[in-house]
Amino acid sequence: MSSPKEKAESFRALHVPGQPLVLFNIWDPGSAKAVAAGGARAIATGSWSVANANGYADGERMPLDLAIDNLLRIVLAVDLPVSVDVESGYGRTPDAVGQTIDRTIKAGAIGCNLEDSFPEDGRLREIVDQVKRIEHARKSADAGNVAYFINARTDVFFQAIPPAHDDATLADALERARAYADAGANGLFVPGLTDETLIARLAAASPLPLNIMVVKETPSLSKLAQLGVARVSHGPSPYLTMMKALEEAARDNARAAG
Repeated sequence: MSSPKEKAESFRALHVPGQPLVLFNIWDPGSAKAVAAGGARAIATGSWSVANANGYADGERMPLDLAIDNLLRIVLAVDLPVSVDVESGYGRTPDAVGQTIDRTIKAGAIGCNLEDSFPEDGRLREIVDQVKRIEHARKSADAGNVAYFINARTDVFFQAIPPAHDDATLADALERARAYADAGANGLFVPGLTDETLIARLAAASPLPLNIMVVKETPSLSKLAQLGVARVSHGPSPYLTMMKALEEAARDNARAAG
């Protein structure tokens, strides 16, 4: 596997409901190499981890130039499809989002996560506004002549804690899924959703393959497969696990030296 076109087609084919693609999210070339060596079929960055590893908070506070440079080095480090988390697209306008996607393609990415909330405060964008942003992303992706995978993230389940997730929340997610699919998205990412019944209903009704993020309350991988999930992301947990292990090792070393 070498050309961007081949990587993009391979990545898209990995999204099979009931046989989820598992992405152990990475943050730099070193972590990408480690995950690739562990048998991963694809590589995906997580914006929170990338930002924190470079001394920034999440929410597009890390400069885009630095994010693109980091992406390029990751792409050069592994011979696997690489999807990049660009948060809300690093742009106040749909055209700016399209320019961001173009830059990711030129850096070698074959897909992205594109969320529908404002990075500064987490408020949801209106559907019509997010549709325009996805449309411009799709236009840039198609111009890149690769089967670029736009994973449309909706944060509707982040607006309330899980006990408040109900039929209305599900209906909101489905409305956005249909609109985003019509705009050119290829996948639906719903972080914050952990209820098995709602996951199954969303997977069955969504026009896009469903992506779930692993948190403490998330059902097991085998259960997610049974529920029809097509993609499972680990988000910031791999980075947090590694940093905790590093801190503990450093503390043990300091104690031994003292």
